[in-house]
Amino acid sequence: MRATLRRYWPYLRNYKFYYFLVFIGIVLTVSATAATAHIMQPLMDKMFIERDKEMLLYIPLGLIGIYVVKSVGRYIQSVYMSYIGLHVISLLRERLLEKMLYLDMEFLYKNRSGDLISRITNDITRIQYFVSNMLPELFRETLTVIALVGYIIYLNPMLAFYSLIVLPLVIYPLITIAKRLKKLSHRSQETNADVVTRLSEVFNNSEIIKAHATEAFELKRFSHENWRFFNINMKSVYTAELVSPILEIIAATGLAAVIYMGGKEVYAGNMSVGEFTAFLTAVGLVFQPIRRISSIYAKIQDAIAASERVFSIIDLENHIVDGTQELLDDIHTITFHNVSLHYEGAVVLHDINVTITEGKTVALVGDSGGGKSSFINLIVRFYDPDSGSLTVNGHDIKSYTQHSLREHIAMVSQRVYIFQDTLAANVAYGHKVDEKRVMEALQHADALDFVSKLPKGINTPMEEFGTNLSGGQRQRIAIARAIYKNASVLILDEATSALDNESEKRIQQALQSYTKDKITIMIAHRLSTIEHADEILYFQRGEIIARGSHRELLERSQEYRRLAGAMQ
Repeated sequence: MRATLRRYWPYLRNYKFYYFLVFIGIVLTVSATAATAHIMQPLMDKMFIERDKEMLLYIPLGLIGIYVVKSVGRYIQSVYMSYIGLHVISLLRERLLEKMLYLDMEFLYKNRSGDLISRITNDITRIQYFVSNMLPELFRETLTVIALVGYIIYLNPMLAFYSLIVLPLVIYPLITIAKRLKKLSHRSQETNADVVTRLSEVFNNSEIIKAHATEAFELKRFSHENWRFFNINMKSVYTAELVSPILEIIAATGLAAVIYMGGKEVYAGNMSVGEFTAFLTAVGLVFQPIRRISSIYAKIQDAIAASERVFSIIDLENHIVDGTQELLDDIHTITFHNVSLHYEGAVVLHDINVTITEGKTVALVGDSGGGKSSFINLIVRFYDPDSGSLTVNGHDIKSYTQHSLREHIAMVSQRVYIFQDTLAANVAYGHKVDEKRVMEALQHADALDFVSKLPKGINTPMEEFGTNLSGGQRQRIAIARAIYKNASVLILDEATSALDNESEKRIQQALQSYTKDKITIMIAHRLSTIEHADEILYFQRGEIIARGSHRELLERSQEYRRLAGAMQ
């Protein structure tokens, strides 16, 4: 737990004033708790035995005062610890998402979205309870135990020894239970991530599920994860709930010893009834915070496990190291020199040599898995070459900051992403909405006609995944988004696959004037998309086996003639 607290210190140290208020609240609460035991002595000796009538007024008023102080202290403590906890968790949640956003694409490819969402939601929620509730409760109950034990020893050191001798018996079972709870908590959080992943797949693939009539199949798969989550959580419950009965038995043993030894002291005349009552009350009160401390310590294991999962992400280092140079000018040339790339032990690109200059359109063709997407991934620095060099404007691509590099690249990928915002905001994604520029981008993307027919035009809200648009319409919006960015490099990865031939021709014609001073790189499986490219690169097994214009490749490459025939 000490290591976990050290990790939270940078977040917690900015709340010194609030912690001071919390400390005042805790002192008031602890003082009132100790006063509750102390007031029992005059209650018994002065009020009941000596029948002091003044005590009929003072003790009830004193009791009210004690609980007013205790209530004020608890309120101050709860409010400001909740503020600290919620504020810290909000910062931590942003920090975690920031880290995930800036990690390499390889990390995002390899980790399930459900697991990442679970860390931001479920794990952070568990940490919130730790920061907001457990830490102040642990501090308060520890101070309460110290105050009450001090008071017990003050009243009768010998009797205190007999009443507190059972406390060491608490430690061993508590440590054993805490270790098991931490392991179970790790398993619970991992299983929760499996549940979230399964739900993400169900809702992201609802069309496929409906089309294949696999609702029952998906429900069965979810049910398996759901009940596995239930079983692991019940194991945690079985273990955690052992703490209370064990401590109840130990507490009862201690109280029994106090009653026996204290009764003998009263019979012998060494203690008054009031002193014994105050002592017995203090002993009863001291076991309550001890029981809560044990329960809190057991629950803290859950928060520690969640913290380890969160900080394991925050501690990750990127393999793609950011450069220091800002790419301020447009991209004029991209050069691959003997570039090779490996992925999970397999060669995906080998000895690639290509130079692309502004104003040129380059098409990438070849069989699936040939290396086309890997070629593009290197340009946007999702990966770095394992050997060779990739330069932009004559400088190694690694020397530029990733942000400044990507600001000059607009990309339309195979999967179209539509955000839950207005259509205009989707076109201007990441930039200020300029309605005139939005309309121009939509015009270039052959989308203005259908957009004008929408209920609110460019201000029409988009549903999740753009389900209120057709596949071709979503693809046009994605193309318009790339055009709006007005970057010097335009990458089109199957950007018109959902369009009919006539729509594709209109977009190509509209793009000709737009791309005349830009680098355009396209992947396509339609011959009509690539036949007007300045250069076509034919990829096969990670190598470029042929290059040239459409006409040149038809004349000298048998593989390209076969591919062209299949693309028609």
